Amino acid sequence: MDAKRLRRTIVGTVVSDKMDKTVVVETSRLVKHPVYKKLIKKRATYKAHDKENQCKAGDRVLIVESRPLSKHKRWNVREILEERA
Repeated sequence: MDAKRLRRTIVGTVVSDKMDKTVVVETSRLVKHPVYKKLIKKRATYKAHDKENQCKAGDRVLIVESRPLSKHKRWNVREILEERA
C-alpha cells in the first residue's frame, strides 16, 4: 500500500496568509448536541505549508496530512479548489 494514499485530507477555507509559506485553514462541521439535539457549528483551524505562497485569504483549499514541519505545522496544501472572488 502506498503511504500517500492513507493520509487524511481536509477541505477548508484559508483565513490567514500573513506568514511566509504558511496558511491557516479553517474547517467547520455540524454536530448535534447530545442532550438538547440542537445543531451546533464546530470549527477547527490547521496550519498548512504553502510552498509557493499561492493561497490567499478566502480560498477553498485541499490540505493533506504530512510529517511535522514545525511546532504547529502538520499539513500541506495539495491544491486550491476555488479562488476568492
